[in-house]
Amino acid sequence: MVGKENLFKNRTWDTCAVVGNSGILSHSSCGEMIDSAQFVIRCNLPSLAKLHEKDVGIKTDIVTANPSIIRTQFGDLTRHHRQFVESLHIYGKSLLLLPAFSFGFNTGVSLRTVYATEDFGSPIRPVFFNPEYFRSLNLFWRSRGQTKAFLSTGFKMVNLALENCANVHLYGFWPFSIHPFELKALKNHYFDNIKGSWRHHAMPDEFDLWLRLHNQGVLRLHLGHCRPGKN
Repeated sequence: MVGKENLFKNRTWDTCAVVGNSGILSHSSCGEMIDSAQFVIRCNLPSLAKLHEKDVGIKTDIVTANPSIIRTQFGDLTRHHRQFVESLHIYGKSLLLLPAFSFGFNTGVSLRTVYATEDFGSPIRPVFFNPEYFRSLNLFWRSRGQTKAFLSTGFKMVNLALENCANVHLYGFWPFSIHPFELKALKNHYFDNIKGSWRHHAMPDEFDLWLRLHNQGVLRLHLGHCRPGKN
C-alpha cells in the first residue's frame, strides 16, 4: 500500500499558497487571494467553515493531518470512523499528507486513516511523507542554524512549496498573540483559541527565517489585510 511514485516529480506550479492557522487570518479578507493560487497547501486539518471562507478561502490541493489531532478528536480511529471521514469532505479530492514514518507511534494511526477513507469511499487521497525526505530536510536546516526543537508541519510545507513552485505565498504564519500592525490581541488559531505547545517546535525562530526569506524576495509573507484582485 506504500506507493513508490513521487507525486511532485517534474511538476512546477507558478503560484502556491501555504496556509497556516494563525489567528492573524481572522478578518484578513485573504480568502480570494488564497484561492487564486494555482496550488494551495493547508496544515493540520483546519476549519474551512463558511464563516471563515472570506478570510482563508476553500481551495485545497494538499492538507496535512497531524496524528495527534486524530488521536484527540477522533479517538485514535479505534472508533468514530464515519465521523472522521465526513469531516474530510470539506477538502474534496485533495491529497491528505500523513507523517506515517516520522515516529513509530504515528504509523498505526496513519494506516487506520487510510483504511477509514477507503472503507467509506472518501474522494480524499491519503499519501505518506518519505522518511528520507524528513531526514534530508532536518540535516539541511540544522547545518544552517535551525537547531532548536523539531521542524513544524508548516515549516515542512513551506519547503515543499519552495521546491515545487515559482512563487510562494505564506498566509497565517504569525506565531505571536498581538497583531503586528493593528496591535490587537489575536486568538491562537483563526478558528479557535486552543493554546498550542511550543515544547516541540521553535515557532519564533521559524518565523524569523520566513521573514528573512521574504526580505530577500524568495517568498512573500502576508501579514496584513488582503486586497481582492491583488496578488
